[in-house]
Amino acid sequence: MKYKMIVLDMDDTLLTDAHTISTRNKNAIKAAQEKGVYVILASGRPTPAMTSFAEELELDTYNSYIISFNGGQIINMATEEVIFEQTLDVLDLHKIYDFSEANHTAFITYDNGKIIGTKDSEYIDVEENLTGIPYVKVNDLKNTITRNCVKCLLLEEPEYLKTVETKLKAHRPDLSISRSKPFFLEVMPQGIDKAATLERLIKQLGIQQQEVIAVGNAGNDLSMVEYAGLGVWVDNVTPELRSKADLIVASNNEDGVAEVIEKYLL
Repeated sequence: MKYKMIVLDMDDTLLTDAHTISTRNKNAIKAAQEKGVYVILASGRPTPAMTSFAEELELDTYNSYIISFNGGQIINMATEEVIFEQTLDVLDLHKIYDFSEANHTAFITYDNGKIIGTKDSEYIDVEENLTGIPYVKVNDLKNTITRNCVKCLLLEEPEYLKTVETKLKAHRPDLSISRSKPFFLEVMPQGIDKAATLERLIKQLGIQQQEVIAVGNAGNDLSMVEYAGLGVWVDNVTPELRSKADLIVASNNEDGVAEVIEKYLL
């Protein structure tokens, strides 16, 4: 099979634990792009927290794309144009916030280039540090958030958050819900996940499903890993997901992405 695209999750997949792209990964990605392969970054991160990495990999030079907000947006890196966006209705977002409050989790969303929430949390600190986007703590979230947002997160200790995830999925089967980290529960509009948005992109580019490789490590990557012609986990995958891919490669700290590229694309 000649693969024409590789789709990469960022945190804990492409990026090392120090949130950098290794030299080997970078060189492999550049070599793949020089051969005409599309390299797509697909992350739960907000768009502004992805663009510097996309530019570092020269995705703009090679006319490529990023999928941000777990599938909520597609950005054409060459033009910086948002070519797809789907948002949570503001009233829906307020209802999810009410659920979060009733179930004692922290809650954040994104508005006007900022992370918005009402509580202090070590897990919100993680998101702020990961994304480089400032956190603004407000007294009244509903009066602050008065327009649609691309996604929101519920954040709490991992074991407790598992129970909240089960409860929210039962309570709101009309939403797309997954965990990007053990303490991040991501909530998007119905039908929005990395696979659904990837399918939109490849149809636009004339690429077939079987011509795509997808690499990830966590629950919010599962849809695209199962969708792709070749679905790959890095070795630090969430343990219960290990059996749900075609291939497991080295960890994010051991150049697993380069391993895939060198074997299947170069």
